[in-house]
Amino acid sequence: MMSAFLAGDPSYDGVFVTAVRTTGIFCRTSCTARKPKAQNVEFFPSVEEAASAGYRPCKRCRPLEVPGQEPDWLAPLMSQLDDEPTRRWTDADLRSAGLHPDRVRRWFKTTHGTTFHAFARARRLGLALNRVQDGDAVARVAFDHGYESLSGFNTAFRELLGSAPTSTSTVPLFVQRLATPLGPMVAAASDAGLCLLEFADEPRLERQVRLLSRHVNARLVPGSHQILTTLAAELEAYFAAEGHTFSVPLQLLGTPFQQQVWEALLAIPYGVTRSYAELATSIGRPTAARAVARSNGDNRLAIIIPCHRVIGADGSPTGYGGGVWRKQRLLELEAGSASVGQAASAGKSP
Repeated sequence: MMSAFLAGDPSYDGVFVTAVRTTGIFCRTSCTARKPKAQNVEFFPSVEEAASAGYRPCKRCRPLEVPGQEPDWLAPLMSQLDDEPTRRWTDADLRSAGLHPDRVRRWFKTTHGTTFHAFARARRLGLALNRVQDGDAVARVAFDHGYESLSGFNTAFRELLGSAPTSTSTVPLFVQRLATPLGPMVAAASDAGLCLLEFADEPRLERQVRLLSRHVNARLVPGSHQILTTLAAELEAYFAAEGHTFSVPLQLLGTPFQQQVWEALLAIPYGVTRSYAELATSIGRPTAARAVARSNGDNRLAIIIPCHRVIGADGSPTGYGGGVWRKQRLLELEAGSASVGQAASAGKSP
């Protein structure tokens, strides 16, 4: 923990917090403040325990905020973006809303890897693509989405999607970052269903996006979709131990064997674990434990397709794309919630 704190390793944010005796504050592991001496440091598994011990939260790294959560000062702008998705935003618009363009740009670059204006433009084009593919006239779509000329619309379209709007067969996958207690997640969906849900720091995220493009002619664009709205609410209920299932439609993109494994994962009940050998046996392939493990690792829908419920034969939590510590937290969450539900059921009168 000390090594992670001294290195400012953000992958441990949410795993523990670091408290400094000489200042009386506690921080995330990724805090950029000057590091204290080791003898002045103690660690707590949660912000609640650090606060209970008398420490106050650091004003620089703000450990009480959920990673990836929109700050309060940005919320009105994001609400306007939802209300006016076809608006062409300018720096003057941001200033009139009481926001400094540089501050907005820095937050979007840090959180989304792009500027606010690029984010809004990509979202606008994604919505326009849906209209074009529904049969609306290109010229009408262009003007409805804030473009002053058809040529400007066509140029922007080619830059984002690689072809003119009338000839493209590209499917827009609307993507959002969703805040969770274990760190931000990236979700993508189209009308066909949810096809991506991964932790934002997942090392294989870029590879997973490339694999998606092999299965469908798709391009990720920032924007909202009803499936993502429902997913956000169901994830919130899941992490609050109030929801055990998910209702969002899924688009399982993989080989027949992979899909067979993923369907078997979906059949593992909440609060229950299986070994790789047991999972292989359940699909009638008892000697294919290694192939099952690979398909398990190729799952692009974390939590929803519960690959975290597959553990080693000795009961230990084995590798997990989002980090073994996250897998352990998910298993603890489900085990605790399941045991509470069983105890409540046992206490009811017949």
